[in-house]
Amino acid sequence: MELVDVFFANNAGDGLVVSISMFVAVICLCIIVGHLLVENRWINESITAIVIGCITGTIILFWSKGTSSHILRFDEQLFFMYLLPPIIFNAGFQVKKKKFFHNFFTIILFGVVGVFISFVIISAGSWWLFPKIGFHGLDARDFLALGVIFSSTDTVCTLQVLSQDEAPLLYSLVFGEGVVNDATAVVLFNAIRKIDASKLAGWSAVHVFGDFLYLFSTSTILGIATGLGTAYCLKVLYFGKHSTDREIALMVLMAYLSYMLAELLKLSGILTVFFCGIIMSHYAWHNVTVNSKITTRHIFATLSFIAETFIFLYVGMDALDIEKWKMTITNTSLLTTFGIYFTIIALILVGRAAFVFLLSSLSNYFNSKSPSSKITFKQQVIIWWAGLMRGAVSIALAFSQFTISGITSDPVNATMITSTIVVVLFTTLIFGFLTKPLINFLLPHRTRGINSHSESDSNKDDADVYLPLFSSEDASRMIQVKRSLSALLERPVHTIHVYWRKFDDKYMRPIFGGPS
Repeated sequence: MELVDVFFANNAGDGLVVSISMFVAVICLCIIVGHLLVENRWINESITAIVIGCITGTIILFWSKGTSSHILRFDEQLFFMYLLPPIIFNAGFQVKKKKFFHNFFTIILFGVVGVFISFVIISAGSWWLFPKIGFHGLDARDFLALGVIFSSTDTVCTLQVLSQDEAPLLYSLVFGEGVVNDATAVVLFNAIRKIDASKLAGWSAVHVFGDFLYLFSTSTILGIATGLGTAYCLKVLYFGKHSTDREIALMVLMAYLSYMLAELLKLSGILTVFFCGIIMSHYAWHNVTVNSKITTRHIFATLSFIAETFIFLYVGMDALDIEKWKMTITNTSLLTTFGIYFTIIALILVGRAAFVFLLSSLSNYFNSKSPSSKITFKQQVIIWWAGLMRGAVSIALAFSQFTISGITSDPVNATMITSTIVVVLFTTLIFGFLTKPLINFLLPHRTRGINSHSESDSNKDDADVYLPLFSSEDASRMIQVKRSLSALLERPVHTIHVYWRKFDDKYMRPIFGGPS
């Protein structure tokens, strides 16, 4: 029985009610256990939900005498229609926009260009290595899909350890890359699914890239338009004077409507709802009452938290799906199975390293005049490590590619599902446990905030050079002129941000609202 049948089936019976009650009870258990473990900051909610899911799946497996490990079974539509939208929207809604756009160039390098580099390495590597370890049966589109599935990151564990106040640059890069990475992976995955695997040629890569650009741009525009439309309605109509419920409901429903419109138009709903979240937090959120501001932030964060817990809990139970494991063992030898796991994890490590250190050097080159934006080697290692864990998006894409309604009768597809689950479990548990000691070793507490002061120190040095020759007022004016003339060449993203703020203050905020 599928979970979506809750809303449509008339003859579901008491069995479905019992199953839903049990699943909700287990989610509550995850919340309680997560709360008790939050102080040590070693185990995050994802690890907690996966472990509890595995324990629950084991109990159900013994209770059903080896026939099932699930309380409920659902298909990939549940992932994309109900679970991923609140996660991605909340990421956009909660993002620190100033830091995000100040480091926009580096974040886009990691979140977009980096995904393409990792995608190429993982796809080509699996295409070349899988036959060598005795695994066959995947077509060209499956290998391309694998490249996307295992290029999607989950940075929750790293962000839980990092402090935004102590390491603002590092936190901004890890968080920004995480959300852009998810959106890019989904857009690229949708572009790959459109190609004809039987007619792959040299121009196929061009078509995939063209589809990606089209989906990325149109989905972004739709998200921005929906967010601005919501902000304008809230500003002009001022729902709060009669009822705060209406303005909260409008924000929630318009956010979900942006996602559904994108899916209806065959665009990327994930990218649309992400940018809709950014725009709503910048404009619409400032047009509602104080009570609504507090409520909306908690609503979006709560929905995102429940969706993430739901996904990881199911992953833990699905790891013990006896039917998939039977098909995997029947079709693939134990040596080949472990060879697949090792190959995928090795490709993830190599693919991640291939772009993090390369693109960090490129970012440092363009930010050579801005010491506070430079990424040190130790920070690069942490950024590399932060993207090694795989999570909800990887699971969703794998189910979408290799199952139908969460079920598959093909041993090859079953092997890929079990492989994805094993990789997610391994990277989340093992890499997640090692995150805190690694960060403490590379960035001791006293040195994490060092870069945040470097720019102010640089400004002070500039003033010291001119002060002996001019009065303090003239020196300040000379420094400002010098920076204005060279700003666009030295710090293009910062300069664009300055002009955008002027445009925003003069034209956008008077129409759509925003902070005073």
